[in-house]
Amino acid sequence: MTDSIREYETKHLKNVLGKIGVAKTEAAQKINRAEKDESAINKNFYNDVRLKTNTYSGMMETSVSIRQQQQMLEERENSWKHATKEYDKLNKMQARPYFARLDFEEAGEGQPETIYIGLGSFADTPDHYLIYDWRAPISSIYYDSKIGKLTYNTPMGTQTVNVTLKRQFQIKDGEIDTIFDTDQVVGDQMLLDNLNGKSSTKMKSIVTTIQSEQNKIIRDTDSDLLFVQGAAGSGKTAAVLQRIAFLLYQYRGKLHSGQVILFSPNQLFNDYVNQVLPELGEQNMVQMTYYQYSSLRVPHMNVETLSERFEEDNSEDGQIRKINNLKNSLDYFKAATAYANHLNTEDMKFKNLKFNDEIFISKEKIAEIYYSFNENYNLRNRLSATKERLIKILNRRVKAEMKKPWVEEAVQDLGREQIEAVQRTHPDEFENADKEFNFLAKHIVIGAFKKVRKQIVHARFLRINNQFVHMLRNIPNLVNLEEYDLTKDAWEASVDKSIAQMKSGNISISDVSAYLYLFDKVSGKRAKTDIRYLFIDEVQDYTAFQMAFLKFTFPRARFTLLGDLNQAIFTHENSHKLLEELGTMFDPEKTNVVQLTKSYRSTEQITDFTKYLLGDGVEIESFAREGDKPMINFVDNHSEALQQLNDKINADQQKHDTTAIIVKTLGDAESLSEQLDQMDAKNTLIRTENQRLATGTLIIPSYLAKGLEFDSVVMWDATAEQYGDEADRQLVYTICTRAMHELTIIAEKTLSPIFDSVPAQFYDLQ
Repeated sequence: MTDSIREYETKHLKNVLGKIGVAKTEAAQKINRAEKDESAINKNFYNDVRLKTNTYSGMMETSVSIRQQQQMLEERENSWKHATKEYDKLNKMQARPYFARLDFEEAGEGQPETIYIGLGSFADTPDHYLIYDWRAPISSIYYDSKIGKLTYNTPMGTQTVNVTLKRQFQIKDGEIDTIFDTDQVVGDQMLLDNLNGKSSTKMKSIVTTIQSEQNKIIRDTDSDLLFVQGAAGSGKTAAVLQRIAFLLYQYRGKLHSGQVILFSPNQLFNDYVNQVLPELGEQNMVQMTYYQYSSLRVPHMNVETLSERFEEDNSEDGQIRKINNLKNSLDYFKAATAYANHLNTEDMKFKNLKFNDEIFISKEKIAEIYYSFNENYNLRNRLSATKERLIKILNRRVKAEMKKPWVEEAVQDLGREQIEAVQRTHPDEFENADKEFNFLAKHIVIGAFKKVRKQIVHARFLRINNQFVHMLRNIPNLVNLEEYDLTKDAWEASVDKSIAQMKSGNISISDVSAYLYLFDKVSGKRAKTDIRYLFIDEVQDYTAFQMAFLKFTFPRARFTLLGDLNQAIFTHENSHKLLEELGTMFDPEKTNVVQLTKSYRSTEQITDFTKYLLGDGVEIESFAREGDKPMINFVDNHSEALQQLNDKINADQQKHDTTAIIVKTLGDAESLSEQLDQMDAKNTLIRTENQRLATGTLIIPSYLAKGLEFDSVVMWDATAEQYGDEADRQLVYTICTRAMHELTIIAEKTLSPIFDSVPAQFYDLQ
């Protein structure tokens, strides 16, 4: 890059920074004024409000006066919020105002234009932008195309331009570090500089290095279903977080972050990505795991945890897998739907409504009412009509209950203050003592009936647990068990197990979705129509039933699903059927499947090693970032394995921020952490998904490492005993692809046969 170009760009940067500084000062003054105004309004509130309460007109005048003061406070509050947001944006811009420059000519204009692109837009006058937001339509040129003629989409239609220059900057603390011109989409040098950095406990924005294929994901506004199948480290999660930021920008005023929900693989991952949107100037979307969502909805039961699910799915009990294959299937969802629909005509389970430990309305009477409505009533309408009828019965019972002895006793027990309080609700004098008694008695009965009324309103007369068990018992009539290699006896045994779990206050992850779906159908719970975009990360570990249930729960949402079918550690081979099954839930015309094959996370050597773990993983492309080959340490005994691990920890402390020792189960993690403690090797044990990631040496169970990345990864105890099953192949691949710069595999006596598929030239053996 010539000195004259650097000199010009440095001068331009100083000019922009000067104007940002001026705007920042103005924003600070606005904040200060808003705070002073708000303080003055609060201070003089009672002086400015005219209190007149003697007449109706006076009360109205007082009300208007108070409202005026409230409106003034709201205006100052809004002014303060706007100025604060602007100040924060400008503050970030001072360190790195932009990262790219584009020179182009629009078709028919003949006049060259230059724009600079940054994390946010900045104008020194209303119609003169010094910096364009990376999400603006014109900015898509930077990500999508090379030098030359091209088209891009605008709100007014397609626009043709001729790009003559693409220049990229690395600006740190308001100073230009590097400048380079490129004819590529995004220059490899900028990407390489980013990838060579150390890992962090927080995911970073990728705005400056978005690749063309990622940009198509980010700016897709047409698809009802966007399915992103991406190799490990292909940047699919980062691209989707930028997609959320883009959608919030694109539909500003029509879409807010509370209408976007992200289901992530675990709470560790939630914590890892929670800074990306704030860094881009947007509020975080609603973020939770499927476990958290189901736990919130069944507070009276403990939902199976990730650890428990992993232990069960990796058990040697083939019967459990067969049962779960059925419970996780689309056939099972259809069976649950058919069962719920038939409840319109029979088999709904009710319980007695009680008052003072006596049957108030019998379950038989409730059933009679429920099925008295004609066949045009659906479950929701039928339940609503039943509630109305039960409330009428309750109201009619008030008069009869007033004559009961307990009511007379209750009236006599009322104190003078209580009587006066009740009487104040009666506008006129009582004609006689009987009328006063009846008024008090009615008040007491209505109060006592509140509990029954609440039970009716909240449909507590339904027996959801019993209904669910009844559905489980009926599944053999709705599904062909032979197709799942199951006998009726095996199914009945699984039902008994589910009942025992529920009696002890627990429910499995394979049962909870069906339980919630049945509850929603039976109780008439309305769908969540406010959610407009739903994102699922690591979708390969979701079941067809869960996907159908989420589609039922969020019917107006557009779905963006991302994952790697080669990393299915819970659903195994069933994950490959998922895309086919999703095709039955969404309009094929509005479905977009994007394949990301290039892996950016790991060095070329690690990527080449890990793709052979899949056998047919040759479609995965590695990014040309050099590093050491993965190291397989094959040792004779446990003490030697521990020594190798300790040496690796010590070596990594000198050059890496994070080293993750990934083990198979939680029990393995706890055992290893204890052994390292005895050797005075400092480590952080990640025991649950609710912990936060830290720098240093981490010990993590495999199922909690999903979606994360670390400078150095050690796969511990990679033996044939631990990973001898072909079903472990995807798990081994997941573990090894967490590594950015170094991968070490330690095994004693035997090595997992899964590594046999990797040619010897792709690793070093020690």
